[in-house]
Amino acid sequence: MRKTATLTTSLLAAAVLVTGCGSEKKDDSPAKTSQAAPAASASSEANGSSSGKKGVPHQVVFEVGGAGTSQVMWNGNSNHFDQVTLPWTKTEAMQLEGAELKVGVTVSVVPGSVTGPDGMLKPAPCTIKVDGKQVADNQEGKSPKPCEYKIKD
Repeated sequence: MRKTATLTTSLLAAAVLVTGCGSEKKDDSPAKTSQAAPAASASSEANGSSSGKKGVPHQVVFEVGGAGTSQVMWNGNSNHFDQVTLPWTKTEAMQLEGAELKVGVTVSVVPGSVTGPDGMLKPAPCTIKVDGKQVADNQEGKSPKPCEYKIKD
């Protein structure tokens, strides 16, 4: 049991480090745009950058199964780490823009542990759906890897 708890803790810590580099949307409203913005966008257009373009909207659904409560970490529009009641579902609308259109954005969910039928801790089952299609799962908790998927337009 101690190995499973240590493995889960290690996975959660690794996932925090990996997802800490996720993208976060910025508010580009006129009130928050600096005076340097017009010059920067003019030079990026001259270089062929697509910083002003937006991709198609996507609906991303994160799900973690099981019963009771568990820690869950997910990365969509931003990074989150919460204690939740299982089963748990979170839906986010995402729209890629700028450089994300070329490289994509990785979304992920790292489920905490749940008690298995044998009384041992195991990762909770997780899935990710994008636009209604299941794109990632951890085989009902049989895989210790988190659920992740790269959205590309």
